[in-house]
Amino acid sequence: MTIYSRYFRNEKKMMNQTIVIGLGNPLMGDEGIGIVLIEKLEALARQGKIPKAEGIRFHEGGVGGMNLLHAIAGWKRAILIDCALMGAEPGTICRFTPQQVQSIKKLSHLSLHEVDILKVIEIAKQLDECPEQIVFFGVQPLEIIQRMELSDVLKSQIDRYVQTILNEINQPF
Repeated sequence: MTIYSRYFRNEKKMMNQTIVIGLGNPLMGDEGIGIVLIEKLEALARQGKIPKAEGIRFHEGGVGGMNLLHAIAGWKRAILIDCALMGAEPGTICRFTPQQVQSIKKLSHLSLHEVDILKVIEIAKQLDECPEQIVFFGVQPLEIIQRMELSDVLKSQIDRYVQTILNEINQPF
């Protein structure tokens, strides 16, 4: 590592507080909840309705993959929002830490972009690029089908989800 890259990396870590990443596929109904919530949070930030938003970045992470490694690098805290099959009532939102998440995703190994988020976190730790705090918010879908909108169950709770995430953002870490 060069002196410049070490300085830049340390400088970046000092400046960046929180990245909030919405994950999901908006072409698959409720699977797109993370993207919908990020768009809503970004709109609130642009309108000046999120206090202290200057230390926060909202990022659409799409369907994840190794690009998340670069997205979380250099941030003190990462909040990830995604659809999660938890066996809960559709529309339920739950907060998890990486230690609480049990990854049961079956990888097809057909794409180089396919990777488990817990593997991304493990790699980030090995590279000394992992945020000090990582929080997941999972939303139980009603259905994951080819459709470009959320189910009514999730749509009706968007404001509650946004408030839950804003409460997390405002927590000291």
